[in-house]
Amino acid sequence: MSSSESRNGMLRKMYILQEKDTQTKLDILFRKNLYQLAIDLAKVQQYDEEGLVDIFRQYGDHLYSKGDHDGAIQQYIKTIGRLEASYVIRKFLDAQRIHNLTAYLQALHKAQKATEDHTTLLLNCYTKLKDVQKLDEFIMTKDREVDFDVETAIKVCRQAGYFSHALFLAENHHQHTLYLKIQLEDNTDYSKSLEYIAKLEFQEAEKNMKKYGKILVNEMPEQTTEFLKKLCTDYKPSNKPLVDQDTLEGSIPRIDRSNAEEYIHIFVNNPAKLTEFLEHMIRVQPGSSSLLSDTLLQLYLNELSQIKQGKEKGSSVGEAKIEIERKMLDLLQSDNAEYDMYQALVLCQMNNFKAGILYLYEKAGLYQQILQYHMDHDSYIHVIETCKRFGGFEHNLWTQALAYFARKEEDCKPQMIEVLTQIDKMNLLPLLLILQTLAHNSSTSLGVIKDFITRRLQQENDLIAEDQRLIKQYSDETEKMRTQIEDLKTKATIFQVTKCAICNHPLELPSVHFLCQHSYHQHCFESYAENERECPACMPENRKLIDIIRAQEQSRDSHEQFHHLLERNHDTFSVVADYFGRGLFNKVTLLTDSTR
Repeated sequence: MSSSESRNGMLRKMYILQEKDTQTKLDILFRKNLYQLAIDLAKVQQYDEEGLVDIFRQYGDHLYSKGDHDGAIQQYIKTIGRLEASYVIRKFLDAQRIHNLTAYLQALHKAQKATEDHTTLLLNCYTKLKDVQKLDEFIMTKDREVDFDVETAIKVCRQAGYFSHALFLAENHHQHTLYLKIQLEDNTDYSKSLEYIAKLEFQEAEKNMKKYGKILVNEMPEQTTEFLKKLCTDYKPSNKPLVDQDTLEGSIPRIDRSNAEEYIHIFVNNPAKLTEFLEHMIRVQPGSSSLLSDTLLQLYLNELSQIKQGKEKGSSVGEAKIEIERKMLDLLQSDNAEYDMYQALVLCQMNNFKAGILYLYEKAGLYQQILQYHMDHDSYIHVIETCKRFGGFEHNLWTQALAYFARKEEDCKPQMIEVLTQIDKMNLLPLLLILQTLAHNSSTSLGVIKDFITRRLQQENDLIAEDQRLIKQYSDETEKMRTQIEDLKTKATIFQVTKCAICNHPLELPSVHFLCQHSYHQHCFESYAENERECPACMPENRKLIDIIRAQEQSRDSHEQFHHLLERNHDTFSVVADYFGRGLFNKVTLLTDSTR
């Protein structure tokens, strides 16, 4: 504002100046591209952060349009946290100004405003520029605070071929799976992979061995097998002391061990090392899972089959066969081995392992199967030995041996005599059945069984003579009893007993006398007698005889009914089984004074 007046002919003017507001000043500076002055003015006027950011953005856009990319990126860096990062990134991607983009992304990470995509982009910038120094500074500086997503960085470095950087990150940030993937799939460094697993805690070591064990066994069978032995026995990380502080202070040490049967499949291409592993586990851990012993037995049998087929190399076939058969038998006989006996028996039969078959038959109590095995192989000596060894448990073995030798047309005289001697000693078969059995052998002469027949006939004659003697004895006793009964009916009985049959004291009146010649004091009789008509001394035996007589009478009726049903019923077996269950065929023994 100005005004003017005339005095003494002179023209005078006065100016009034009014200060513009800050925004107007800034607009004027923006139009004149004086952004640095605008920034200074905003700071002096204590402009809010959002306003400053907007000025930095406009200044950056101005510099970018003029081609001053370095200056522009410095302004954009000041907008981090307020301005959307994609606004800046898109500009420099289009312009392919990777150096400037890298600087911005580094600042973004330092301000901890970066996302996974930003990390990926920054690492891609480093790898495209091949700026190993910057990559090292970003990744491999120890004790540096991490301002990026580690897993993303590992994946980008791996894809770009910077395996050492990826491994550094994986190891320092405990990304075990990624570390092992890089070592095994990219570097193919199996030794370092196994060393790394050996340093892990038990659960991580177990998980990674289940995942990568097969590869390691194929490439490093010796070292991997030894590590698995430790993992399944008493695992301690290799970088830790064997005895920790808690153990030294007296606490019970914790034992970490993995389940051995979960690693069997990783040895699929290396049966020799699987055999070594299973032998160790069965030896150090008695009572291990039956799967371990069953698998080891199968491996032994497969090896034995290869030896028999001539595929085994190295030592002589004979020595190798003996050694593997010894190992198999030791496994079957070991107290430490838990195995499915019937599965083991099937495996031995499929591979014709004689010692194993016979041992398992004996362990299962299948003595008839042992005898049948030797008979199938026509081993006369072993047939006799089996009967001698197990005949005490199963007498039927001798009768089976007799039938076996009876079918043989060749000369079996020594064996036949041995079998007949044992059958005769144990009285296992009647003579007629023995003769019928031997009739099947056309080569058996009378001389073979002459002594046996003579001896058996003599025994039969002795039995007949004994029976005749007993018949005469029973007849005489019966006649004597009849005479006594008649005397009791017709003659007076004189009682000459002087002592009581209960208290054994001299008899005194009143007394009680029985016709069986037992006498009692009346008070003794009344105290002990259950029935006034029965002698207390004779009552137990009399009742036993009465029970036997009743049983015989019932048995007589049952026998008649049994034969009647047997003739009329088509299912004769069920009839026999029914009556057998009722005790029809039980032997009734009559004990008399002469047999007691």
